[in-house]
Amino acid sequence: MKNKRHEMIARLIAEYDIETQEELAARLSENGFAVTQATVSRDIKQMRLIKTQNENGVCRYSTVKDAEADMQDRFTQIFANCVLSVEGAGNLIVIKTITGSASAAAEAVDSLKWQEIIGTIAGDNTIFLAVRDPEAVAELIAKFRTMLR
Repeated sequence: MKNKRHEMIARLIAEYDIETQEELAARLSENGFAVTQATVSRDIKQMRLIKTQNENGVCRYSTVKDAEADMQDRFTQIFANCVLSVEGAGNLIVIKTITGSASAAAEAVDSLKWQEIIGTIAGDNTIFLAVRDPEAVAELIAKFRTMLR
């Protein structure tokens, strides 16, 4: 029964902006699951649900995976909005940004968790990326430029 309830919770939070445990309990009840607030609380903990904000600023329950995907979209948007150029030099990639934006763009790069990148250093408007294999630089530059479109 718990597995079916967890499946329903996952469907409900994917479909609706559910803000409270009470709202989740009511949605579960509408779908044939009689639950208490304590059961919903345990389910939230077991499923490792977290509160995130939707595009309108409303807090809602999300899975960690969905929250990470949303953050990835946000980081990609930040990267695209502040990067001016991407160039390679040996096993380095040099990214130029709008003044004051390098740290945010570097955080976006770090969030990608690309195995080819072994480190980033951000200044005010420049990021240096150390790439494990110099042969991967061209491919990474192409990926970054795709993100800029």
